[in-house]
Amino acid sequence: MPVLLTFGDSNTHGTPPIVDLGVYRRLDRQTRWPGVVRAALPEWEVVEEGLPGRTAQFDDACMGSHMNGQDGLKTALESHGPIDVLTIMLGTNDVKARFGVTAEGVTGGIASLLDIAQDRLMQERHGGFRILLICPPPVLEQGPIAGQFYGATERSRALPVLFQGLARARGCGFLDAGRVIAVSPVDGVHFDEAAHAALGRAVAEAVGALHAG
Repeated sequence: MPVLLTFGDSNTHGTPPIVDLGVYRRLDRQTRWPGVVRAALPEWEVVEEGLPGRTAQFDDACMGSHMNGQDGLKTALESHGPIDVLTIMLGTNDVKARFGVTAEGVTGGIASLLDIAQDRLMQERHGGFRILLICPPPVLEQGPIAGQFYGATERSRALPVLFQGLARARGCGFLDAGRVIAVSPVDGVHFDEAAHAALGRAVAEAVGALHAG
């Protein structure tokens, strides 16, 4: 049975659009997009590694140093396996105002994650695996968490071209989620149920093609 490891933030975890700050909610296993992938690829094992607040490269002074996805990816890759495909969908939290990073800087954090995943020893540990880099859809600066994402719309709109070029340079698969779905207008960051369904179908198709190739 081939294994897919989905590595990401709250949109991989299944956090629905935020209405009330401080209230923890999560979409059920069948509704969040990794579950949709699981239903579309029943012959696959799907491992979910989504952490709300996770960044590609930053310790978060507010949420904790464990939000840095670089150590998190090392832990995930050493906790699970062997895997056949890894999806990475990060960058949304990196465009928060408090990190003060450009779109190019966000892409640099993703490049560091690819360095970790494509390291010879890590690849050998799993017998080799492919990577699907997913660029998250652009952020909207509205709703109850808009203040955290001041200036993020412009930065996030620049990511797809940069991520696609990086994926091509590193020999990874690429999916621009913004061509498939949009964030919810409720909070400008998270996905509603329909978006999870559409993204899950698109990821399943991309993973199947990547593994077959």
